[in-house]
Amino acid sequence: MTDAAESPSQKPPKQPAKLWQIALALGIGAIGGYIFLQMRLPLAWMMGAMCLTTAAAIAGVPIRMATKLRTGFLAILGVMLGSAFRPEIVQHLGEWVLTSVAMLAYVVLAGSLVYVYFRRFAGYDRATAYFSATPGGLSEMITIGTAMGGDERVISLTHGARILLVVLTVPLFFRYFIGYEPPAGAVTGASLVSIPLYDLGLLALCAVVGAALAKLARIPAAMLVGPMLVSAVVHLGGLTTHAPPFELVAIAQVVIGTAIGCRFAGTKMALVRRTVGVTIISTALLLAMTVVFALLVHLITSDIRTLDVVLAFAPGGLAEMSLVALAIGGDTAFVSSHHIIRIIFVVIFAPILFRLLIGRVLRREKAAAADD
Repeated sequence: MTDAAESPSQKPPKQPAKLWQIALALGIGAIGGYIFLQMRLPLAWMMGAMCLTTAAAIAGVPIRMATKLRTGFLAILGVMLGSAFRPEIVQHLGEWVLTSVAMLAYVVLAGSLVYVYFRRFAGYDRATAYFSATPGGLSEMITIGTAMGGDERVISLTHGARILLVVLTVPLFFRYFIGYEPPAGAVTGASLVSIPLYDLGLLALCAVVGAALAKLARIPAAMLVGPMLVSAVVHLGGLTTHAPPFELVAIAQVVIGTAIGCRFAGTKMALVRRTVGVTIISTALLLAMTVVFALLVHLITSDIRTLDVVLAFAPGGLAEMSLVALAIGGDTAFVSSHHIIRIIFVVIFAPILFRLLIGRVLRREKAAAADD
């Protein structure tokens, strides 16, 4: 690593977020969302919250986000994503197998390309470069990468900046180059007061049961994936046709956007400038490969829109890219399912491949240093 990043051992321990810091962050996020809503930008509540809280965090405003608050709203989003699963999806499962294989090939090739970039041009050590380049499993890559000797702050900041850049650029690309016009309210769906109590109770049950089962099964992103899977079963079975009310979805967007911005809090400006600068180029490489793969997949499976493949392959977070798909009229079930497969693949195989491939190199280097 270069001198710009300090060692993980020098990082001060995190202090619990205080209520006023969380309230301040959410207030700033809501203001940002409202501004973006007035500008008629896509995914306004999330993008506005993300941009304004990021600017505030980098400027040194003492904002924080409570992890439990974010994960709670992830469960709501999971139920919403599950509501996109309809019986007619079954006939497309054969094509989804092909696109899933292509997506895993994309993860390996794109991750390898960015790893080389981080090593040769950014000067990152092997562990930091590897776990920063892996497109998926943010919290898992930070935890595992740090345990493997990587720089926690660089890995965290790289993934956070990548998600921010992808969420910021992809909707704007569809808005200004594809001609997508966001709805006036920014969030579609039924209102809280118009959904029957039976359906609201069933949706709440999907969130609670799904989260509990996913945690027991130790599924990655349990608070999002579990409710989504249970909700998908409920909607495929025809027990309800409702999604969570748009008021809750809008609030969830503000919370998630604010959480992205708060990842930059407490980080030194020099490290932010350098890491974000490096991440801009790496994200451009990932998005370029995303477009290439999307075009190839569209040629092979002409029934699947290029838009949906781009969103399914784009190196953003599961919740974030699923919200983008919802906002611009993409196939939410297709997009979220592929991101879940990507996360599971990355979380399971990334540490194994690191030990098999890079771990051997590190052991040889240590042995050589000991001989000297």
